[in-house]
Amino acid sequence: FQYLKRFDQGYNLDTFHYKDHSVEGSPAECLQHFLLHCGITDPSWAELRNFAWFLNVQLRDCEDSVFCNPDFVKDTLQGF
Repeated sequence: FQYLKRFDQGYNLDTFHYKDHSVEGSPAECLQHFLLHCGITDPSWAELRNFAWFLNVQLRDCEDSVFCNPDFVKDTLQGF
């Protein structure tokens, strides 16, 4: 949710890192962002859960990857 919120606000996500147990926004705001970005017109709860889980795994892997670390790659992968 924190990534989606910042994406919608136009922030540079290359330098953002999720902090464990940090809470932002309300459950309704989180649900709204998931509904906007999941790609399904009328998703079931299972589809929303799978979208959130998949996004979480991908973003965690991205944060852990040295190839996505802006300090390592500098500006060679701008916008990647």
